[in-house]
Amino acid sequence: MLLSLALIFLCGTALGELCGKLRLPRLVGMVAAGILIGPYGLCLLDPSVLSLSADLRRMALIIILTRAGLSLDLADLRRVGRPAVLMCFVPACCEIGGMLLLAPPLLHLSLPEAAVLGAVIAAVSPAVVVPKMLRLMDEGLGVKKGVPQLILAGASVDDVFVIVLFACFTGLLAGGGFDAAGLLRIPTSLLLGAAAGWLCGEPIARFFGKTGWNPTMKALLLLSVSFLLVSAEDVIPAHSAVGFSGLIAVMCMALALHRRSAEEAAQIAGQYARLWNGAETVLFVLVGAAVNIGYARRAGLAMLLLIAGVLVFRMGGVWLCLVRTGLSMRERLFCMIAYTPKATVQAAIGAVPLSMGLACGETVLTAAVIAILFTAPLGAIGMELTAPKLLKK
Repeated sequence: MLLSLALIFLCGTALGELCGKLRLPRLVGMVAAGILIGPYGLCLLDPSVLSLSADLRRMALIIILTRAGLSLDLADLRRVGRPAVLMCFVPACCEIGGMLLLAPPLLHLSLPEAAVLGAVIAAVSPAVVVPKMLRLMDEGLGVKKGVPQLILAGASVDDVFVIVLFACFTGLLAGGGFDAAGLLRIPTSLLLGAAAGWLCGEPIARFFGKTGWNPTMKALLLLSVSFLLVSAEDVIPAHSAVGFSGLIAVMCMALALHRRSAEEAAQIAGQYARLWNGAETVLFVLVGAAVNIGYARRAGLAMLLLIAGVLVFRMGGVWLCLVRTGLSMRERLFCMIAYTPKATVQAAIGAVPLSMGLACGETVLTAAVIAILFTAPLGAIGMELTAPKLLKK
């Protein structure tokens, strides 16, 4: 196992840095490293490391959503107004709708399976988008019209929305189909998860305000409570009409902490960023390692057409969100380009259907990896080239 971990970090970091030198997202190199050293490549990884992949993906989701909650100011959504709220869910819904139309004929999936695939593909990537938006804000590009702020706020909640839909769709598909009782799990999962997270977040925020703990200790406590909340989700039977989303609880707990003290939340978010620096290499390399190269080669063209098609639906959804706003045509076009990259969430949940034994598991995983390799460089390069031309300084 130690040799495998060494290969994951060395190869993932080396190819990631190479992509960085080529002005491509580093995560593309990490996925490529996983494909190279994985069981369908050179077969250099110990099976015991691959068996930990599911737990590592779950931990990655917890880190992603906690960072989003600690960094997201709800006042930003109110300031930007209606477009920011719409950007949280309309583009994702349009993309999932496009998947329901295109996936059955192209990949021969059922509608429930297409819904699961749509929920995996529909999330925008904070790993690609957030650093670019922060840089635009530093450079003053689009700031007067609130373009970077709009994309930052919308992208943060977009990921949460899609992850919740994914959990609901996979749970319903694993239970044998969509039924009325199962559909009740969606609103109850959201409401109970949000309530539990807020009830945990408020006392933790008060405790942090009174204690002299350093940010590292606070981050460890928050991470431990997050593990408990996500584990509580497993207690509820799969066929129950009442659901509970541990991931939503984690997000709301972090939001409660940010509401109490934005400065303290920023310090803890810094500790989570350090955790993510190591976790992302393991996550993306293991996702690449799980890809069946033979299957990807056979289905590659159809999946590329599918991903390109649903991106059109997504960009149409962004356009709808920006109707009757003060943004110019150029600024709207930039928002559409900025909302295309996919990476982090796809890596975290792409292999979950396969680990659950769902018939569409291999298809979903392969599509997730192809989406990362296709859209992450395309979106990053698109934002880099178009920002100076489409946004005003």
